[in-house]
Amino acid sequence: MSQPPPPSQPTAVTVSPSSVTVQTGGVQQFTATVSPSGVNQAVTWSLSGTGCTGASCGTIDATGKYTTPASVPNPPTVTVKATSVADSAKAAIAAVNIMTALNSIPAISALFPRATAAGGPAFTLAVGGVNFVSSSVVRWNGSDRPTAFVNSGGVTAQIPAGDIAATGTAAITVFNPGGANSNSVAFSIGVGPVSVAVAADPSGKFGKFVYVANANSNNVSMYTIDATTGALTSTGTIAAGTSPSSVAVDPSGKFAYVANSFSSSVSMYTIDATTGALTSTGTIAAGTSPSSVAVDPSGKFAYVANSFSSSVSMYTIDATTGVLTSIGATGAGDYPESVAVDPSGKFAYVANFGDHLAGIPGSVSTFRINADGSLTSTGTIAEPYEGTASVAVHPSGKFAYVARARFSFTISTYTIDATTGALTSTGRIDGANGGTTSVAVHPSGKFAYMTNADISPGVFAGGSSNTISIYTIDATTGALTSTGTIPAGTLPKSVTVDPSGKFAYVANNFSNSISMYTINATTGALTLIGTIGM
Repeated sequence: MSQPPPPSQPTAVTVSPSSVTVQTGGVQQFTATVSPSGVNQAVTWSLSGTGCTGASCGTIDATGKYTTPASVPNPPTVTVKATSVADSAKAAIAAVNIMTALNSIPAISALFPRATAAGGPAFTLAVGGVNFVSSSVVRWNGSDRPTAFVNSGGVTAQIPAGDIAATGTAAITVFNPGGANSNSVAFSIGVGPVSVAVAADPSGKFGKFVYVANANSNNVSMYTIDATTGALTSTGTIAAGTSPSSVAVDPSGKFAYVANSFSSSVSMYTIDATTGALTSTGTIAAGTSPSSVAVDPSGKFAYVANSFSSSVSMYTIDATTGVLTSIGATGAGDYPESVAVDPSGKFAYVANFGDHLAGIPGSVSTFRINADGSLTSTGTIAEPYEGTASVAVHPSGKFAYVARARFSFTISTYTIDATTGALTSTGRIDGANGGTTSVAVHPSGKFAYMTNADISPGVFAGGSSNTISIYTIDATTGALTSTGTIPAGTLPKSVTVDPSGKFAYVANNFSNSISMYTINATTGALTLIGTIGM
């Protein structure tokens, strides 16, 4: 009787991968194949290295899953060996190069502050984002600055006065040792213009002076307007409160008002009819963090949107001195950013930014203006997303325009009920990438202009940011039709048109400048005539 053939014996073992680099604390799966295919495939796994023994080489289980050690051996190579169970003479090896684990790449999403005035003192810069580690270092234009770790979402850095001695822009990055640099986010050094307004001549038909609120330098810049060219000439500055956010001029061109965000007040000024020079007449308290100020067409009342107290402060205006007298405050939506009054003086509208973290979208609050200047709420109309930043009313009083600075980047159009002031949505159009921060309507009612600023660090740089969008307006429906964009400075925050409709001015927050344009009376197109630094 014949005997069965003896079982086949292994002839070779191979390991895959045969060579690999793994970080400390990492895991690598190896597989072993025993040839020929019909033989016993079982293997035993082992580790060795000239710079390690035992656990200092790492660990490997029966399936070939290798876990590297916590620290790098010296030399940093570990040998993984698979030995055939059927024939211990048959084995194969793989080389593992151990390297220090790389930190995750950090990413910056916010800076506080994001800007400061030139020549100021040393300060602490707070940087928000993700993937920060205890050894993260904040870099200012590529140079390390003393850094304190807060948590994985935040670090702080000490910025010396020498870094902010002159107007300009600094590039902020965060470096993780063993990792890489984060995205770069711009930090602005300069006056920080955020709002621009025009004072009319006594006829109300032409612009005579321009005023700009500067958030970083806590003052107001003053300019005269060349009636022929529209060019501005600086006539100096005057102190305001802390972090001015908005400037408005009364219809007579006699008084100016500035909302001061950090000091929660309104600065009041008289305007010299010949020179345009402002003279302070004092300050008056507002709500918390006022963001916008508007004067009604009669010049009798002023209104201030208070972002952090979610309210609107109401004031009467002394016709002789321009001094404001408080007549109280009324509630608005979440984080009101902009207030506008219709040309009839009967209604007021407030754009409420909303609260992304709380899931509260933006909205527009509507009010009736009473004979004594007080406001009576007539409702709220919801916007689809958070980020409602600006509201403007058409000169006819028939239409309103609301722009969003975050998430949707759309512009909502509304009709206004002449009796009640109620808004009815007539649609939305896409705005520009980067967010619309302000809206102005041409005095003729034929055109609208919107500033497009990158308000989210490093997110929307490029694209349509740092431009002015130009629209024509349908006289019957109020619908907007885009006719293009024109470049502005960096982070344009505010646009205004002079009463003649011949010139437009834009405050560029990060480039610390004012862009000046002429307006084509037929098409509404803007032509840059120059930029004036601040």
